[in-house]
Amino acid sequence: MSGPPCCSNPPTLNPSGGAGHVDKVGGVDSYLTGSPHSKLAVLMVSDVFGYEVPNLRKLADKVAAAGYYVVVPDLLDGEPFNPQNSNRPLPVWLKYHGPDKGSEAAKPIIEALKSKGVSAIASVCFCWGAKVVVELAKSKLIQTAVLMHPSFISLDDIRGFERLRLKLLIARRMNYLNPFLPLEFTAFGLPSHIASATNPASLESHLTS
Repeated sequence: MSGPPCCSNPPTLNPSGGAGHVDKVGGVDSYLTGSPHSKLAVLMVSDVFGYEVPNLRKLADKVAAAGYYVVVPDLLDGEPFNPQNSNRPLPVWLKYHGPDKGSEAAKPIIEALKSKGVSAIASVCFCWGAKVVVELAKSKLIQTAVLMHPSFISLDDIRGFERLRLKLLIARRMNYLNPFLPLEFTAFGLPSHIASATNPASLESHLTS
């Protein structure tokens, strides 16, 4: 959801899609895929269209095939953004589904994973989910963050990060991101890796490199 073009071509949601299944983790409905016995987990946070997006679940299944236990939570309380709902344009929808609420809802999920023996958690996010993951990282609840086409974040959001692996995939044109943010990251000295949308690195390399 890097801008209006994304909202004008929303995905068709499929609640039964994917090779995994839906269950509650930390009290939150989540799409689960991969071995629950893995000590390495990936918390995958959606954009505004939620956890029933088919391509999101396909990506989760692909990451799970590499040996990770992947959790894709519904942090939108069953109400993904619907561009066809004229009564709730995006600015109004965001008032009820702010990333701050998403990050709070994700914390019990992380605790539940740790209680089951997970030793390390990476979080992969898309657009709206970036702010959620940033807050989790600031709280030192995750070890790695991969932000894909992040929206609504600023340099101030990531000040104070310590010993965190952070990687960014940024599109050339993003309506909800300061276009000079990558330069600010570099000036700040943050060890970030930036890939353009025309030549994106694979998700697996970002998780394992």
